[in-house]
Amino acid sequence: MNFKPNLFDKKGGASARISHEETNSAEKLAAELKNILPAGISCRPIVFVCIGTDRSTGDSLGPLVGTLLEEKSISSFHVYGTLEDPIHAVNLEEKLNEIKKKHFNPFIIGIDACLGRLKSVGVIQIGDGPVKPGAGVNKDLPEVGDMHITGIVNVSGFMEFFVLQNTRLNLVLKMAKTIAGGIYEASLTHQTAPAWPAFKWELNREQTP
Repeated sequence: MNFKPNLFDKKGGASARISHEETNSAEKLAAELKNILPAGISCRPIVFVCIGTDRSTGDSLGPLVGTLLEEKSISSFHVYGTLEDPIHAVNLEEKLNEIKKKHFNPFIIGIDACLGRLKSVGVIQIGDGPVKPGAGVNKDLPEVGDMHITGIVNVSGFMEFFVLQNTRLNLVLKMAKTIAGGIYEASLTHQTAPAWPAFKWELNREQTP
C-alpha cells in the first residue's frame, strides 16, 4: 500500500487514469497498457508483481488481481502475488530476488493499492515508474517495477490505517476485476520472443560434440 498518490506524477512520463466505472474500462486499460509498454519489449519477459495482503481490505487489491489472473491462466505474462501466496512488506525483497533469478532481464509492472483524493477514489492509474510499497508504514522497502498500475481505493489524509481497514471490499473487487480484465485483454495480442535461458541452452546443446 502506498499512501502517497503524487509519487507517480513524473514529468514527461507516460501515464493514464481510468475510472473502473467507465464503459469498457478493462478494454481501455488494455489499450493504455499496450501503448505505454516500450518498443521491443517482446524480447523481455513481462512480470506483474501484485503487492498487498488479504489481512486488510483496502490493501487486498494487488493479491486479488493476482488471483484473478491466475484463474485466467495467461501464458504471455508472468504473475506473482495472490491471495494464497501474497507479496507484502515481510517478503517483498525475497520475492523480487527470486523473480530476478528466475527471469532474465524482466520488465516488471508493479500493482498496488493507494489512497488519494475523494474525487479520485475508484480511479486506476497506469504509467511509467515504480510503486513504493511501505511508504505509509515507514518501512524502507525496495521500489517495484519499470511501470505501475495502482488503484485509489479510499481517501488519504487522516487516520489512514483506519480508512484502509474500513475500505469496502465491493469497490476493491470491482477495481481488481477491471485491472485483471485489462491485463488479460492485453495478453491476448502480446507477442513474446523465446526466453533467453532457453535460447542459451539450445546453443550449448548444439555445440556439444
